[in-house]
Amino acid sequence: MTLARRARHSREIMATFPKHEYTLRLGSIAPNFDAETTIGPINFHGWLGDSWGVLFSHPGDFTPVCTTELGEVARRAPDFAKRNVKVIGISANGLEDHHKWVEDINSFGGKVGPTDVQFPIIADPDRKVSYIYDMLDYQDATNKDLKGLPFTIRTVFVIDPKKVIRLTLSYPAVAGRNFDEIIRAIDAIQLGDKHRIATPVNWKQGDDVIVHASVTAEEAKTLFPNHVEHLPYLRTTPL
Repeated sequence: MTLARRARHSREIMATFPKHEYTLRLGSIAPNFDAETTIGPINFHGWLGDSWGVLFSHPGDFTPVCTTELGEVARRAPDFAKRNVKVIGISANGLEDHHKWVEDINSFGGKVGPTDVQFPIIADPDRKVSYIYDMLDYQDATNKDLKGLPFTIRTVFVIDPKKVIRLTLSYPAVAGRNFDEIIRAIDAIQLGDKHRIATPVNWKQGDDVIVHASVTAEEAKTLFPNHVEHLPYLRTTPL
């Protein structure tokens, strides 16, 4: 089957899926679901509990880029834990493949540093969860299974303890993710929840932040006594 025919076949199959009743945006409630995972069956909201969450999809097990990504997530477990973030992966593979692949991830990742995948990976061969979260690849005709069904792209959802979606990222199959950036973004979101601030370009932990536009000049004197006004609308401050 040619790539064009596979793409057309994929669209025909996906047209049989139920229509989305809503579009997930920043501020949307993350849809709940029940799923089989490498740690057993879960209810997503119940599993999250009062934690932050990162739900991320990968195109497929036993693939090179995904192997490097999940190894990095495993090695960054302490970084996620200290931010009260639970991490969970998902792809259109079954549980048996997930379990076998984890052995490869740990083996290859060990060349970089201690790697032990402990976070759950959702088995979603019927694409039900992937469809709800709009993770499926409708663009890349090579990112499909033998039946023409699309695999997942590299999607990231950051979800807060109230189950609100706070950040979304989507990468094509050819581009591996930068988890330094994902953690940096989580830091910025969590800091913005605690203080009336925003973070400037290329910000990282310890850098000065921007005083939020909603803070009046009088409030800024009390809240951020060391702030500096560069422009009427641009004030920075250490925290």
